[in-house]
Amino acid sequence: MIRTAATARRTTSNAFQTRSFAQTALRKNKLPTTNSPIVNKLQFINSVTGSSAQIPTYRVLDGVGKPIEGAELPEIDKAYAHRLYEHMQLLPALDNVLYNVQRQGKISFYMTSHGEEATIIGSAAALANEDEVLGQYREMGVLLWRGFTIDDAMNQCFGNEKDGSGKGRQMPVIPQAAGVGYALKRDPNRRSKNIAACFFGEGAASEGDFHAGFMLASTIPSPTLYICRNNGFAISTPSTEQYYGDGIAARGPGYGIDTIRVDGNDILAVLNAVKEARRRTLEQGRAVLVEAMSYRVGHHSTSDDSFAYRARSEVEDRKRIDNPLTRFRLFMESLGWWNEEAENELKASIKTEVMKSFKRAESLKRCELGELFTDVYGGEEPWNIKEQREELSQLLKKYGQVWEPWRSELSKFKNNGKDLLGSQ
Repeated sequence: MIRTAATARRTTSNAFQTRSFAQTALRKNKLPTTNSPIVNKLQFINSVTGSSAQIPTYRVLDGVGKPIEGAELPEIDKAYAHRLYEHMQLLPALDNVLYNVQRQGKISFYMTSHGEEATIIGSAAALANEDEVLGQYREMGVLLWRGFTIDDAMNQCFGNEKDGSGKGRQMPVIPQAAGVGYALKRDPNRRSKNIAACFFGEGAASEGDFHAGFMLASTIPSPTLYICRNNGFAISTPSTEQYYGDGIAARGPGYGIDTIRVDGNDILAVLNAVKEARRRTLEQGRAVLVEAMSYRVGHHSTSDDSFAYRARSEVEDRKRIDNPLTRFRLFMESLGWWNEEAENELKASIKTEVMKSFKRAESLKRCELGELFTDVYGGEEPWNIKEQREELSQLLKKYGQVWEPWRSELSKFKNNGKDLLGSQ
């Protein structure tokens, strides 16, 4: 190939410009892809704090409910404090009943929120009711705070004909949060008004979905608030075996997002932290991370026996030493907002309401059997769902009325499965 003189001159000129740019950048001690300062000493880092110290944990109330000196209390009055506490107490009341109901075989699965009441209710109170929440599986309290009734909760867990929310389904949704936040950002009616709030545990942060979501929410970016419930265990794996770094909060700066670690057993600290995190999420239009430090008092789920991998005495000690319910109750008592009589009345009232709701939900039939195939995909129903429905329908027509186990199960569904059996 013949190289012309003009081409040679352009090549020489481009090379000169490149060298000139590089020399200018080097003189300014800057690299082309970063504003990182140039130094002449070897310096390895292993902390986002700039020293060997760990990331601090934000707290408002100490372990006995007294405000820490210099801490700023959120603006709450007696009525609002009562609402917070009533919802915190509702969670263990529901958990105790539904956990035992599962053990009796009346529902298939359940996960409690023992020990994490302050994190759940505090964050729920800090969000706007119009914000989109992508819960994991301990966030029933967020729904209850927003008006989900005890009947609604019972119907969902039983998957009965009155369940209009999830039809008995409980599925964690983590990586989609960044996409939801981006959709809010594109919606002119919700832009700069609402955020997506995604709850997850520290165990989920060990999966690839965590990093994919953070990368999207920080670089696209989108108004997505990530709330990590670091309760010390990923099922049976303690946090000390999950990661070597400084918790989950240390990962936030790696994605260039504002991050805070908060005492998850201090509801006022959670309220303050999540409110500010939400403000930053809206203002910046990109992700923010809150790591709430707590302790999972209950078993991971009804499929787990946590005493196989931790001592019962450890759990009892944590319940006694740092109980989020006790801490907030002591705070209210110090202000004259609560007393033992009010405590007994509240617990009795909640227990009565929960048991009435349980009995109502238990007496209802399940939804129609055909609902098993609905609300799985959006848009036109795909071929595989149609095929599965037809296959089940054929099996029911063949065995549904002649095999006792199937006949017994069909009787538990609304209309006894006739929506799939047809006119038979």
